Amino acid sequence: MSSPAINDLKPCLFCHLPYERIVAANDFGVVIRDAYPISPGHTLVIPKRHFGSFFELEITERNELLNLLDQAKNTLDSLMKPQGYNIGINDGEVAGRTIPHLHIHLIPRFEGDQKDARGGVRWIFPDKADYWSART
Repeated sequence: MSSPAINDLKPCLFCHLPYERIVAANDFGVVIRDAYPISPGHTLVIPKRHFGSFFELEITERNELLNLLDQAKNTLDSLMKPQGYNIGINDGEVAGRTIPHLHIHLIPRFEGDQKDARGGVRWIFPDKADYWSART
């Protein structure tokens, strides 16, 4: 057996959330506001069970996390009235995940929050994001 990586020795932030950060929950997950939001209302849906990949979810967990995602969206619709959303998962370190515990980002989008929002999540690769300009 190999030695644990340095990150494996740190306690998981999402396994030890303060109760006051939780805005909704069910038997399988919790909803919190992102500590470093990229838009007002940026929210995370986090499974209670510790694991790293969306693809490790059991079907019941997946369904219940998606129920929480719907609930979080409905709450943000009422509170903030965004005109759209980005939903994302950074599944693996090479995909940008910094906390090794699965979490789903629900990012409210508002008219004018970007000069040109076309391409959405494609902007993780800026040189490939604008696919429409080259079309004739």
